[in-house]
Amino acid sequence: MSDRRQWLLVGGAVAFMAAGLGTAMYVLRDELFPIAIGSAAPDFTAVTLPPRGGAAGAAGVAKHVADYEGEVVLLNIWATWCGPCRIEMPSLEKLHERLGPKGLRIVAVSVDDPGMEARVNAFADELGLSFEILHDAPGAIRDRYQTTGVPETFILDREGVIRRRVIGAPFGEDDWSSEKTVAYLERLLAEPRTDGRSNTPAPTRRPATTPPNDTAARARELVR
Repeated sequence: MSDRRQWLLVGGAVAFMAAGLGTAMYVLRDELFPIAIGSAAPDFTAVTLPPRGGAAGAAGVAKHVADYEGEVVLLNIWATWCGPCRIEMPSLEKLHERLGPKGLRIVAVSVDDPGMEARVNAFADELGLSFEILHDAPGAIRDRYQTTGVPETFILDREGVIRRRVIGAPFGEDDWSSEKTVAYLERLLAEPRTDGRSNTPAPTRRPATTPPNDTAARARELVR
């Protein structure tokens, strides 16, 4: 057997083994790289919902984990057809109203099927939800975060590390707006940001109003 043929056989065997190893790692990825407390949050891709009354099928803006760098994030994976998801949403809204001004980012990613954007918007309107809602039509986030079902929630610290995982919907005295949960999240929010920015979001400044016939007031506003 010539040297060239021997090298071809060796190369083929190595390529075959590499392909087999790659396949095995893909099949066993959940066991080899489990999502655990203390591990880095995997990236995901989910899009913003189209505006109410907008064109059907309008493309949303893609969001990723990196978009929330330096922030404390409550990442909720849910669906409109999920009963427990509906039950937990009001307490998530209460939590958002209480800690949103302090910097908590609640990001709820719907895994409803493609073309269900209007239904997701209607769901949010019905329950009066004002926190960020995204849509992952392929549902890839469920694989990335190795979820067992919906709802499932991950709390990420400012370093992008998973600090808590909640399977199912907390309810009653332990729902998302409970004092115990609020105290835990306030401790995370008190941790310093890694990007050097202030922990407390800058207050929204309302535009100054000027009486229509007050010329002096108008002049003072222009000087400012």
